[in-house]
Amino acid sequence: MKTLKLVTINPTYCNYLREFDNKVVYNNFTKKTRPFVGVLFDVKNFMYFAPLASPKAKHLTMKNTMDFLKIDNGKLGAINFNNMIPVINNQYQLVDLGVNNKVLDRQYKTMLQKQLYWLNANIYQVQYASLNLYFRYCNDTLPSNIKARCCNFKLLEEKAKLYKEVYDIIRIEAV
Repeated sequence: MKTLKLVTINPTYCNYLREFDNKVVYNNFTKKTRPFVGVLFDVKNFMYFAPLASPKAKHLTMKNTMDFLKIDNGKLGAINFNNMIPVINNQYQLVDLGVNNKVLDRQYKTMLQKQLYWLNANIYQVQYASLNLYFRYCNDTLPSNIKARCCNFKLLEEKAKLYKEVYDIIRIEAV
């Protein structure tokens, strides 16, 4: 069985996707790079990743919805499925949660470890929620208020494919 991983997405890639859809979350180095849950699912040669939200007081009182899932009842943050994005190879990196990682502060690393443990303990719920939202979006069967919050998955897949083609050409020419 596959397990979920925590990854960071190349900020340049996120910025590129945001040119076509402003719902793609910011992922830059001004503060900690936003971790994503990955791989939620594979579809048509794309891996989909969803951004994590750090714990906030409001998460404790919010309800899970089709596009939002609280992690450990909100105590460990949430997953924003509406902002999940397709990612191509070489545009993400695993988050190192090992003891040798001196970049992440201990408290933040501990929270990420707890999030990852909960996500994998609830992997079927997480994967069902992501796939259900994706397919309902693509089949145009989402309530309009939820669809309005979602990234345009099909458009982003098209743009990711173009990015991959250009990336592959540049990589081949560099060799």
